[in-house]
Amino acid sequence: MSEKILLRHEDVEGIRDLGVYVDDGGYATARRVIGEMEPEAVVEEVKSSGLRGRGGAGFPTGMKWGFLPKDNPKPRYLLVNADESEPGTFKDRQIIENNPHLLIESSVLAAFAIQSHTAYIYIRGEFARGAEILEEAIAAAREAGHLGKDIYGSGFDLDLYVHRGAGAYICGEETGLIESLEGKRAYPRVKPPFPAVYGVFGAPTIVNNVETLCCVRPILERGAEWFKSIGPEKSPGPKLYCVSGHVERPGVFELPMGTNLKDLIYEHSGGIRGGKALKAVIPGGSSVPVLTADEIDVDMDFDSVAAAGSLLGSCGTIVMDEDTCMVRALRIIARFYHHESCGQCTPCREGTGWLERLLLNIENGGATERDLDLLLQVSDNMMGNTVCVLADAAAMPVKSFVEKFRSEFEEHVRLGGRRQDDAAAQPAAPNA
Repeated sequence: MSEKILLRHEDVEGIRDLGVYVDDGGYATARRVIGEMEPEAVVEEVKSSGLRGRGGAGFPTGMKWGFLPKDNPKPRYLLVNADESEPGTFKDRQIIENNPHLLIESSVLAAFAIQSHTAYIYIRGEFARGAEILEEAIAAAREAGHLGKDIYGSGFDLDLYVHRGAGAYICGEETGLIESLEGKRAYPRVKPPFPAVYGVFGAPTIVNNVETLCCVRPILERGAEWFKSIGPEKSPGPKLYCVSGHVERPGVFELPMGTNLKDLIYEHSGGIRGGKALKAVIPGGSSVPVLTADEIDVDMDFDSVAAAGSLLGSCGTIVMDEDTCMVRALRIIARFYHHESCGQCTPCREGTGWLERLLLNIENGGATERDLDLLLQVSDNMMGNTVCVLADAAAMPVKSFVEKFRSEFEEHVRLGGRRQDDAAAQPAAPNA
């Protein structure tokens, strides 16, 4: 797949500017769709494309849109989830900072499809420059008639706003995002009801990830069949793969969904840094189970990665070489989830802290082999017992690291902490 769709800025210089974007065909799809198609037909086209959410869950986007109740008199809202906080993930930021009008046009199309007249881009607090770029792009789009009242003379109105978060991981969870947008503490909600029925301000709401929405314009421009021709049947389309850690060329790569993980590491990312051996890979962001070097011959799509015992997640691939201390790497991950737990649910609030303390003892000395079994026990008690999946996000790496690299954990216990050669080794540093 040589042509860039989502990373169009790599092929078209200056596409962040509205004039360059329009010259490249920008907003032509929005003008045609709003002028010629019915909203229900747009939903059906997206549904037919097989587009699955790129934020981590992989739920079919068109089906999600179809859950909106038809008899609810309240207004409908579109929320764009730009709270990209999963360590190892930095794809949405690429779009926001380099091609904001792709996100804006796709948001217009999605809002038209679900008949929403108010949309919000909820952006991670640390993305200060991204928020400024979006504000400037929205103002330019509004002045040019791509947003606001009576878009293209169609009678369809849409106001689009940027809402900056305060830097909390939990706001990436859709109901935590909704609570934060309403001005409250970001405690995730019990579901059901789901946001499509009872979302922001108690009204029907659709929450979509940035990358997910940016697939909408090309689907409506080129057709569902074109989109389905890319990648596997059950997970079609282009995909943004983030690669960080011990590789020669870290970055974001736009490739067909289902690209093999081994090819992603050794071909597109240039292989392991310094010619060292591969030890482990986290394929989908820090919250998913780790894969060993022997398990990376897997296609990077939702179903294939799940069959391999992990999750595609947000596709934040973190690569670790032979020198990585797996105990230290896991302790860093556990510290992150302990810090980011909102504290609403006891298994998560207490469990994340317990995991971090146990791993600190194992890394620094003072632990026994029973503590390894306790790590697994605490993880089991956390999973599936909380309002949102942050507890699972903390527990899944612990279970997989301990089970797949148990001998290394046992060695730490036996030697009373890190070995001398481990002390200087650095694990792959996940990008928050």
